[in-house]
Amino acid sequence: MTVSKALALVIGTVLCTGVLATGCAREHAGTSAQDAHAPGSSSAAPRPAPPRSFPRPLPGVGPVMRERLPDGTRQALVVTGETESSSQAQVVLYEEYPAEGWRAVAGPWPAHNGLRGWTDDHEAGDLHTPIGVFGLSDAGGRLPDPGTLLPYDEDPQFSVSGTGYLGEPLEGSFDYVVAIDYNRVPGTTPLDKTRPLGEDKGGGVWIHVDHDGPTNACVSLSEEHMRALLTALDPDKEPVVVMGPREVLVR
Repeated sequence: MTVSKALALVIGTVLCTGVLATGCAREHAGTSAQDAHAPGSSSAAPRPAPPRSFPRPLPGVGPVMRERLPDGTRQALVVTGETESSSQAQVVLYEEYPAEGWRAVAGPWPAHNGLRGWTDDHEAGDLHTPIGVFGLSDAGGRLPDPGTLLPYDEDPQFSVSGTGYLGEPLEGSFDYVVAIDYNRVPGTTPLDKTRPLGEDKGGGVWIHVDHDGPTNACVSLSEEHMRALLTALDPDKEPVVVMGPREVLVR
């Protein structure tokens, strides 16, 4: 073999090796780029985390009033007045469930409240219903216990006569009663007249059977809804009533 032929053979071998090496590198680089975007690749962009959910707060009740709920309360009867001076309201019973939060379990039901509406400084005879969060500890009525878990006092003293502010008959209004723990001693019959805040702050504020008109200070529901409420309330869930005009409850 001549020198010129040998030299040509060496140059050709070098060029071939370079082309093969370049092609292999390109093929390897292409494979890496595809792998980088393949599912399961360690270099793939992370998927966004699912949105975090939070327990639902008590509907229609703002942070100020929610702060007044006892820690152990898992039942809340929300009584929402149309306005501060209105004697008509809407009632919904809510229960709290783990993780899910508060959910309506009964209502909405129409109701009446005090003739002159609502107040956060109730006094005896002012014809306003007190605003706030109060326990629901005791029940009673002229009629037999419909099956409530609350202590129930059946007593003929739960009787009333006469007419209401619209001339409607009051008879039967106390057939079923749930005492609102405003200025009273929980754990006693609704008929108990002990007033821890004094007589001038009123008392005897109940949820009772509606007589189709405004009340002195109580909240009234139809007889059907009173039975439903009595059978739903559970003392183990530390039930409360949250009540007041809408503009106050949502604060």
